[in-house]
Amino acid sequence: MELKDIKSVYFVGAGGIGMSAIARYFIRKGIVVAGYDKTPSELTKQLEREGMLLHYEENPEEIPHACRKPASCLVVYTPAIPADHKELVYFRENGFTIEKRAQVLGTLTRTHKGLCVAGTHGKTSTSTMCAHIMHQSHLDCNAFLGGISKNYGTNYILSDQSDFVVIEADEFDRSFHWLRPWMSVITATDPDHLDIYGTKEAYLESFRHYTTLIQPGGALIIHRGLEMKQDCQEGVKVYEYSRDEGDFHAENIRIDNGNITFDFVSPIECVKNVELGQPVPINIDNGIAAMAMAQLNGCTAEELKYGMKTYRGVDRRFDFKIKNDRHVLLSDYAHHPKEIYQSAKSIRELYRNRRITAIFQPHLYTRTRDFYKDFASALSQLDEVILCDIYPAREQPIPGVTSKLIYDNLAEGVKKSMIHKEDVLDLVKSRDFDVLVILGAGDLDNYVPQIAKIIEAKE
Repeated sequence: MELKDIKSVYFVGAGGIGMSAIARYFIRKGIVVAGYDKTPSELTKQLEREGMLLHYEENPEEIPHACRKPASCLVVYTPAIPADHKELVYFRENGFTIEKRAQVLGTLTRTHKGLCVAGTHGKTSTSTMCAHIMHQSHLDCNAFLGGISKNYGTNYILSDQSDFVVIEADEFDRSFHWLRPWMSVITATDPDHLDIYGTKEAYLESFRHYTTLIQPGGALIIHRGLEMKQDCQEGVKVYEYSRDEGDFHAENIRIDNGNITFDFVSPIECVKNVELGQPVPINIDNGIAAMAMAQLNGCTAEELKYGMKTYRGVDRRFDFKIKNDRHVLLSDYAHHPKEIYQSAKSIRELYRNRRITAIFQPHLYTRTRDFYKDFASALSQLDEVILCDIYPAREQPIPGVTSKLIYDNLAEGVKKSMIHKEDVLDLVKSRDFDVLVILGAGDLDNYVPQIAKIIEAKE
């Protein structure tokens, strides 16, 4: 269904943060927006205040009249909704266009200039950084992000006049194949989600196919040295970037007393003295990609500098909770060995002379089984590693696969221990950590506010 044909949108499962962002986009466009969710929440109440028609009973009779015309009503659902949901069955039996969130984002890239960021890691930070640069520039943008921007307190940005939409392109279940980017960054292609893809080759092939979807006249901005081979259409320009080399790169990097500045080297216009608002070394790479995409679409040198200086980061992405001379506490979503490696490297670079401890909760049995030696190698850059039990997410346990696989492969000289998640708070009470990092994509982050209070009480 084309955007111009849509007169109403109905959401089956409206209360998730990703779904609600799309609902708000359509509300802003003046389209009738309605939907179902299982339970009321603060988010659903806010959506109702903004004009969305919501109900909480699984009943096709509750579907508004404005959402009963198959030719003009788009139905959006979340995969968390069971296939036999009565309202979903009604729409299916009556010939409605029914799409997942990723498909809707794909539709938006056909009607707007989609600026998409894909990659195993770095995509949330890079897309959020690019969206912030664009939003505060004369161009503005819409954005649908994979994390909560600390600048805006949300995962979306809406604009009434901009033709640009910044999207985090998710490779997890090949969702990014629905997109038709105007331009795309690819940050990394280190194999992940092998429980879905099966082999490294299949994973890399998925990214190759993704590059065929970039529209002629647009561009691919790809990190230098990736194993994948792009396959862009004729008329798509290809640029390489990295920290030190490529069409876009950094020179004259200064890391001093918690501040980072560098010169942005570009084939369009070089920009001197770029200051990172979130001074983390890995954000040099991310910032180069974000600035490259923003600059290719018309952002000025001053807009690039202002955007980078005022960028505040993403929740759970190198997220400082305490930062002073006595204690540092940060939370980081890193859960792939390459992400852990970059996080640990960045922390070591920032705090060369301080003792760094990580509490790490591995995410998925399959990922731990496939990469336990790589996890151990990445974590071995730190002084001490405390391992929690594996967070299973969508998986069943695999015999013989535990955190001990990582524990046994940590380098000599690294202080190490294993602990149950439930005992973490008691451990923090009993110790006085210098630099403490909470790592992983599981639920250990839920303890971070309490950990922060315990540490603050010791100052």
